Amino acid sequence: MYGLVMPRSRADARRRLQQATLELCREHGYDVTTTAAIAARAGVTERTFFRHFPDKREALFDGEEAFRDALTDAVGGAPAGLAPMDALLCAFRSVEPMLERNRGFTEPRQEIIARTPALQERVLTKTANLTSALSAALRRRGFEDGLATLAAKVGIAVLGYAVKAWFDDPRPGLDAHLRHACNALHHLLPTIDTSGLNVEVSE
Repeated sequence: MYGLVMPRSRADARRRLQQATLELCREHGYDVTTTAAIAARAGVTERTFFRHFPDKREALFDGEEAFRDALTDAVGGAPAGLAPMDALLCAFRSVEPMLERNRGFTEPRQEIIARTPALQERVLTKTANLTSALSAALRRRGFEDGLATLAAKVGIAVLGYAVKAWFDDPRPGLDAHLRHACNALHHLLPTIDTSGLNVEVSE
C-alpha cells in the first residue's frame, strides 16, 4: 500500500517518521503500533527508522532536548535582577514560536498520551528532567538551591496550565494565559495560613 520512496534529506525522513508514528498511534493505539508499520507508512525501511530513533516512543517525543535548551538559555539570558518566577516567565514567553510551530503535532500527541500509561510515565520523567534543568539555570543566576527548585516546580505547573488553556483558546496568546495562571496562583496563596509555621526563605 505504501511504496518505498527516497526522502529528500535526513530531516525529511525524520519528519515523515514522526508524522507516521503520530498517525498510526492515533489510529490503532500506541501499544500495537510497530516500527515496521511506521516505516512502511513513512515510505522508508525499518532500518531507516532506527537510524533516527531508538524506539517509537522517542519518535513521539523528539525535540524535547531542543525545547529544554531553549528554555534554559532564555532563563540565563533574562534581564538581571529579576525574581526567579519573573526569569522563568521571560523564558516561557520566548518559546511561544516554538510551541506554535509544533502545535499540530503536540495536540494530537496529548490525546495519545492520555490513553497510554507507558507514555504518561515518560511525561513524568520528561517533566522531572525539565524541572531539574530550570532549577540549575536559576542557580546559575545566583539563587539558593531550595528556592530555585521550588520556583522551577511552580513554574512548570504554571507553564502546563497556561499551555493547555492556550491550546483550548489561542486567541489571547500564550502570554495572556501565563498571566492568568499567575493570577490564579496568587489567589491561592492567601488561603495558606503560615502564622503558626517557622518559615525562612533564603534568596
